[in-house]
Amino acid sequence: MNKERYVAYVGTYTHGTSVGIHIFDVDVEEGNMTERKVIPINNPSHLTVSANGGFLYSIADEGVAAFKILPDGDLEMINEKWIGGMRGCYVDVDRENRYLFVGGYHDGRVTMMRLNKDGSIGDVADGIFHTGMGSIADRNYRPHVNCVKLTPQQRFLCAVDGGLDQVKIYQIDYGKGKLKIADILRDHLKSSPRMIRFTPDGRFAFVLCEECNDVDVYSYLCTPQGPEFERLQTISTVKEEEQRNCGAVSMEVSRDGKYLFCSNAGANSVIIYSINPQSGELVKVCDSKISGDYPKSIAIFPDGQHFVSLNHDTNEIMTFHVNYEKKYFLMKGKPIIIDQPNCIYIHKLPQNAELEQNAELEIG
Repeated sequence: MNKERYVAYVGTYTHGTSVGIHIFDVDVEEGNMTERKVIPINNPSHLTVSANGGFLYSIADEGVAAFKILPDGDLEMINEKWIGGMRGCYVDVDRENRYLFVGGYHDGRVTMMRLNKDGSIGDVADGIFHTGMGSIADRNYRPHVNCVKLTPQQRFLCAVDGGLDQVKIYQIDYGKGKLKIADILRDHLKSSPRMIRFTPDGRFAFVLCEECNDVDVYSYLCTPQGPEFERLQTISTVKEEEQRNCGAVSMEVSRDGKYLFCSNAGANSVIIYSINPQSGELVKVCDSKISGDYPKSIAIFPDGQHFVSLNHDTNEIMTFHVNYEKKYFLMKGKPIIIDQPNCIYIHKLPQNAELEQNAELEIG
């Protein structure tokens, strides 16, 4: 039986020594990452992979960039496109690879871009600027779209606005390439929501709030009348004494849907919660310092037994092994030195049988 193969794509700021997207070979069982090469691109601050595994899309200074993913996980540039606004900060793509969605922190814009059959990025289909003022006058008082995420059924797009303390929900018209407001989750004042994640079964959603260091838990239903969110729980990501100089920055759900991981800047910690499969309620499993500064992004290995923290300010990636039964995690191996890491995506490569089948289809 062939061993499953994975690669990790790590985006970095390129102001210093880094030049783009770093490709790592991943040993899931051992919890190791080995760097293979770097693909030049300007400031890839967020990236994602298409559902069919064929393409990678990344933020770039020029707008957004498309890459073909080769059978060994290497990347081949397809094209770059301007997004019609200021520099984006987050990307998502629908399962059919019809549209790329971009969140704009600097101008509060949500952009919908057409994708071509060859994976290349086409023109702008729609763009919406958020308007209004938030509740934090000395910081995020203007619209700042931190994250754009499709709902599990792909009918709606969640635009997390940290400046307005809101998550705007847009209905997607795939035929016409249009976005239309369907609902708004109005979060707590001065909460500054940063991102949203759903459980694999699509029943629950989690909103991470940077300013108040909370996770808001929602039930979620996709109905003929529209999306239905109901807040069930609010739980802190840090201890009370750490609230003052801390900001929750990253959050991921394990692939089996059993655990939620969150990282905190300032406190420089990661906390792990168990997810109740019936109620969606979060219960703390463990938390610990990560021995680095500003864990801007985290990724959970496919086996759920390891995770990595991208420590932006100390220029390193650190791997940890989790013992859920004894409720702790420990660093494993030496840190990987890398300049200003921002984001990471762990991608499963096709098996040899899949490669052979694809080759036969291409020949035929």
